[in-house]
Amino acid sequence: MRVLVTRPPHPGERTAKRLAEMGHEPIMLPLSAPAHDADAAFAALANSDGPISVTSAEAIRVLTERPDDLAPHLSRPLYAVGDATADEARAAGFRDVTASTGDGADLADRIAQRDTARSGDTTVLYLAGFPRAETFETRAADLGLTVTTVECYRMRRLDIPDQLLRELFSAHEPDAILFYSRRTAEDFFALKEISANLDALIGVRLLCLSQAIADAIPVTLQGQSAIPDSPDEAALLSLL
Repeated sequence: MRVLVTRPPHPGERTAKRLAEMGHEPIMLPLSAPAHDADAAFAALANSDGPISVTSAEAIRVLTERPDDLAPHLSRPLYAVGDATADEARAAGFRDVTASTGDGADLADRIAQRDTARSGDTTVLYLAGFPRAETFETRAADLGLTVTTVECYRMRRLDIPDQLLRELFSAHEPDAILFYSRRTAEDFFALKEISANLDALIGVRLLCLSQAIADAIPVTLQGQSAIPDSPDEAALLSLL
């Protein structure tokens, strides 16, 4: 099966490798790439001493740019959304890593289970990206958690030439497209060559990590979307 991967380059390459191992043919089409702000991340770490939360492995990749500066913080509790992000944190050297099995709201619930992370006792440092869904921050506020949010990376849109898209769908039309974020889905269907030729996607499976992402698919293609039982890559790829 030919599978279009719309993730940024670094995680996209990992996904492509998993697809190849499953016997599929990955087609890379990153729509965005991160711009890191390590200074903001390490200034925030230096001015705090409590738990750290991350909802994307990209935040961990920001930290690994400066391993010497990161070393003093590796014993701090780190809470991550999903096993993949948690594994990346462990690979970076963090020794006390807890993963949530769901989204940002689930992560906030997991943090709130520890009394030391409750409002008035400890401030949770949230190393975040922009743009982002605010499910973690919203749920944390509902739970009374004290959270300091620091944006340490921004996703920038990549310029996708129309000719590249025409060649892609004429010579290597995918059987399925993977969407890992709502913004990626929105950006994909906003591409001029895509929005003007939605009929070319009829029959293509549109696999979305969550319902919020699936909601960004044009109405005429909604029937081709599918969502896994849990919001993780293994479950998403199992839909292929």
